Amino acid sequence: MGVPTFLRVSLFFFITMFVLPNHAFASVTRHYNFDIKLQNVTRLCHTKSIITANGQFPGPRIVAREGDRLVIKVVNHVKNNVSIHWHGIRQVQTGWADGPAYVTQCPIQTGRTYVYNFTIVGQRGTLWWHAHISWLRSTLYGPIIILPKRGVPYPFAKPYKEVPIIFGEWWNADTEAVISQALQTGGGPNVSDAYTINGLPGLLYNCSAKETFKLRVKPGKTYLLRLINAALDEELFFSIANHTLKVVDVDALYVKPFETDTILIAPGQTSNVLLKTKPNFPNATFFMTARPYVTGQGTFDNSTVAAILEYESPSKTPHSTLSINKLPLFKPVLPLLNDTSFATKFSNKLRSLANAQFPANVPKNVDKRFLFTVGLGTSPCHSNQTCQGPNGTRFSASVNNISFALPNTALLQAHFSGQSNGVYTSNFPTTPLIPFNYTGTPPNNSMVSKGTKLVVLPFNTSVELIMQDTSILGVESHPLHLHGFNFFVVGQGFGNFDPNTDPANFNLVDPVERNTVGVPSGGWVAIRFLADNPGVWFMHCHLEIHTSWGLRMAWVVLDGKLPNQKLFPPPSDLPKC
Repeated sequence: MGVPTFLRVSLFFFITMFVLPNHAFASVTRHYNFDIKLQNVTRLCHTKSIITANGQFPGPRIVAREGDRLVIKVVNHVKNNVSIHWHGIRQVQTGWADGPAYVTQCPIQTGRTYVYNFTIVGQRGTLWWHAHISWLRSTLYGPIIILPKRGVPYPFAKPYKEVPIIFGEWWNADTEAVISQALQTGGGPNVSDAYTINGLPGLLYNCSAKETFKLRVKPGKTYLLRLINAALDEELFFSIANHTLKVVDVDALYVKPFETDTILIAPGQTSNVLLKTKPNFPNATFFMTARPYVTGQGTFDNSTVAAILEYESPSKTPHSTLSINKLPLFKPVLPLLNDTSFATKFSNKLRSLANAQFPANVPKNVDKRFLFTVGLGTSPCHSNQTCQGPNGTRFSASVNNISFALPNTALLQAHFSGQSNGVYTSNFPTTPLIPFNYTGTPPNNSMVSKGTKLVVLPFNTSVELIMQDTSILGVESHPLHLHGFNFFVVGQGFGNFDPNTDPANFNLVDPVERNTVGVPSGGWVAIRFLADNPGVWFMHCHLEIHTSWGLRMAWVVLDGKLPNQKLFPPPSDLPKC
């Protein structure tokens, strides 16, 4: 199939040869330029000026191999402040390149430039990049494709072709105005007008028939689909009619392969799946559709994005002259909008490969344990204002009842320079200050506190974190993303976590490893990770409205004693606030 224009981007290779025992390969420095600029784009018969990288929507594809260094020059030509996050990249010792505004850097101001410089260490698979300030990521995002080191095969048969499938959302409105209005009124935000696949809403929407992504395939071949959920606020079900998908990877980490008709993918998550096409021309075309999995009580975009799987007709047969449009079109059956049973069964199938080549190094001993409640809440309305949140309050969200306030300087700079006074405090609570029946009848007081509190961890601390959903303003699934680390999902369940009985059921053998996990609606998830990466690392819900409302916090990981355990000093072009 032809490569869509948004996937083409020029890059230059600077090759340094070095030899490892029994294995020679090239370590490459790959240079990219991102010009952040406005571009007129039309969808749903609506033209608007959107913020893009290099005028492309979705943005340019970044391709690298495990071990490569990336040098990405970002030039800001728009009036908005900008920062870019390389989602899922570990950023070992290079926290300055992680990207969340006011966490690891001040944003790039209009007319300014910042060079993101980092090496991909021990990772291969599909990740993605996106703006990490306000709601700019609604249009400013693209795929990161990390191939294995040269000569290292996939742990499955080499696919015939690889195709990125990026789910997004399209707003006719300006998303900066949408979030600005929501924060001003204290109410819920307006929702998107469509979901998209590779930037295209598809033919189920009005005025969108020509804006449909088509995947043209040959019979009897295996295609690797690199799935990315770049939507702002919705988890998505995805299925291809009359075809089975084999999941082989999530969040750029191999899993034990399993087959499924439907994928569930939350914002921030990625997954590689194998699509085996039918052995012969099927005399049909097939819808590839996605629609939301919804657990909360707020409004949402209840629509379906469709792409088309189209088989190349064999030459020298009547099919070659047959109009594709006249073939029957099959549609998949997706789970119900609130099918938490499917969500649970799907997540339970995900297991690490856990073999000699790709071991699951689960921390067996735990140095520090944490219990974080995650959920919604309220905050008082400003004086002389009527707010549109519950009972005239403002919607808010919190971790351990603290709605995180971003500072006006970067947390990492404050930490590195030893000048944290007045920027943040190090007393984030390890457990809820006031325990309650988290998933039962909610307490009468739903007010949250506000603050910039962090957890400080010595280098190499092994951490166990329980993230517990709450019923305050309704239970809801929250996809939590941790920057700077992958973590093992050792357990999950419904109701309140029981520290006396639940740990006995933890999987410490082959739990799935990832960077973004859904906290089950009305339940809990247990993760473990080793704090072996010095820096300040953001953790937040990847539903953008929840992040805006304060469902976020950060971890400080201190330097270790050895040179390779210390954060590198800041680059000279680090943006200033």
